Amino acid sequence: MKCFRSLSAFFVLVSVSSADAQHFGLSRLFYPNVTLKADYTVPTSMNGTQDYGLTRTGFFGIIPVHSEVQLGYSLRKKLDLRAVHTVMLANFNQIQPTVDDKNSPDNGYKTLSLGVIRMQASIKDRLWVYGGGLGITESNQTFFAPQPFFWGGAARMHILGLRTQFMYGTVLSYNQKLRFIPVLGVNKGLGRHWRASALLPFMANVNYKATPWFNVDMLAGLNGYSGGFQIQTPEEKMMRRENYRNIKVGASANVHLFSVINISLEAGVSTFRQIRTFNSARENLTSTTPATAPYIGASVRYITSRSGISSKFTRKLGLGQAGINW
Repeated sequence: MKCFRSLSAFFVLVSVSSADAQHFGLSRLFYPNVTLKADYTVPTSMNGTQDYGLTRTGFFGIIPVHSEVQLGYSLRKKLDLRAVHTVMLANFNQIQPTVDDKNSPDNGYKTLSLGVIRMQASIKDRLWVYGGGLGITESNQTFFAPQPFFWGGAARMHILGLRTQFMYGTVLSYNQKLRFIPVLGVNKGLGRHWRASALLPFMANVNYKATPWFNVDMLAGLNGYSGGFQIQTPEEKMMRRENYRNIKVGASANVHLFSVINISLEAGVSTFRQIRTFNSARENLTSTTPATAPYIGASVRYITSRSGISSKFTRKLGLGQAGINW
């Protein structure tokens, strides 16, 4: 996602609970669009005797629900122009881990999440972004007894011309434990064809735009899942939770076709991997560190409509060229 990646992409990352999109950009938040995605991590040794692999498929949609520009007066009776834009986020993932080429759990984990992002720009308060959402990641056995995760946060954005933007903010998240996470983002154009973006501590990206329809991303980012599953014994059913964390380092080639379709192909390595298993009392039962593994991924994105108001809004904020930036 390519314009000011480090702003609302942060809220998108938290809402889907992992950075599994091939690349990302703020201007995409102003248009109804849907993304189909898939990635595959090659099985590698996780404890010297077993191999761990991972396949992920999913759907991600962004739906603008409200946009308006308001003219009013502040408390000091000064003229204030305020623009607001609100979108809904919907995400579904099917995550299938394997141990020695056997599905574990049998039907994998399903992630469902919904979120809302609101951008507010005004003469008095400048530009703020607020967001929140909730979701679940569960197996078939625990789907109707889920442990939900949620997030919420706010960020202040500063636009220093069309080529430089930065932001800072804080997010509150809950996924088995409550966390406050400070975030810092920057987006900087480097010459005519290069752009560097970072959303710390989550992701960093360098983009090279070769032509209006082809560009390349070099990226690194946190990834993972936290899913519930069940172990059946003759005496009882035991609830367990599996946490998987890793860092992905790779590159993606992105092609923009017919003004509404974007195709991305990504490849790289998954490293600094860890799998931990907890019981219902949240006590750590096992911990393993799978070896570094190559991965490949692909996504197809479709922009369902392009509003003239949205195009003008993104151009005024310096968030993309011609109203959208892939």
